[in-house]
Amino acid sequence: MSVLLPRRLTAAPGDTAGGKPDVRLVTWFFPAWYAVFGVIICVLTRVTPPPRPDVATEGKVAFFAEHHTTIQFGFMVLLILLGGAAVTNGLVAYHMMRMSVGKVFAYGYIGGMGVGALPGFLLVAVCFLTATFRADRDPELVGMLYDLGMLSYNGSLGCFSAAYLVFAIAILYDKNEIFPKWFAYVCIWQIVTEVIATQMYVFYSGPFAWNGSVAFWWAVLIFTFWLGALILLLRRAAAREPVDSPPLD
Repeated sequence: MSVLLPRRLTAAPGDTAGGKPDVRLVTWFFPAWYAVFGVIICVLTRVTPPPRPDVATEGKVAFFAEHHTTIQFGFMVLLILLGGAAVTNGLVAYHMMRMSVGKVFAYGYIGGMGVGALPGFLLVAVCFLTATFRADRDPELVGMLYDLGMLSYNGSLGCFSAAYLVFAIAILYDKNEIFPKWFAYVCIWQIVTEVIATQMYVFYSGPFAWNGSVAFWWAVLIFTFWLGALILLLRRAAAREPVDSPPLD
């Protein structure tokens, strides 16, 4: 008879607060991983804020020479820890599976984030590590790796648009109120900023360049708000999940 009873998705009065211990653990891992990621890309590898796109080959070579050690160390650490992104994405997908919508939305989110990681993170790491691997490399090749890495890192964010889209649709159609409806519109703004970011393939300077106020900094502002809100909402979703709820199918 228990299989005929509706599955509880939020804690009822009298339930133990705090949710499942394993889900809470991953929920705390989420901001910790992004904090380490932020230190790597901002302090060590220097890809955020991005270096200038409107510099000559000599300037690109000088960038790698000046930050040679920190770029190598930072990206090597990132390549070791990059699997943590799969855990954070899996946590979002877990709560999406608790929604009243089909599981295809959770699978779409995982797929979109996974595909986006290839050009969005791995390629810039390979480009920058290759550029710093040999000090005597042809300066023109170093300049190409500089451009390829930054255009991939900043300009291919549209790969994540599918993930944000299915996330937004799932939230809007969900009847279990796992995430609030307003967060769906924040996800839609993420898509808008990523479409705008494609303009950096055309402009060398100005607001639409890869370090510009519109193509980059506006996207950073929206992403920071999205990420901060997501961290808080994941904690709320974990705390509201009944401790004795059955495992997801």
